[in-house]
Amino acid sequence: MRPEDIDRINILYHKSQSVGLTEEEKEEQSRLRREYIAAIRASLRGNLNNISIQEADGSVTDLGKKFGGVKGV
Repeated sequence: MRPEDIDRINILYHKSQSVGLTEEEKEEQSRLRREYIAAIRASLRGNLNNISIQEADGSVTDLGKKFGGVKGV
């Protein structure tokens, strides 16, 4: 998500608290929030898919391959 979009989310939030939003602005705010949440989820999923755990026996379990649907290379 672009920094301009995040700035716009903040502007719309502050405007909603002070004077209120038009219907178009409410729709824009909702769309931008959905895009923001999708970007956060994608980033989190990417981070979680890159986690590996070393087991007590010394073997390494790649959690992305085991649980995240990441294909082995």
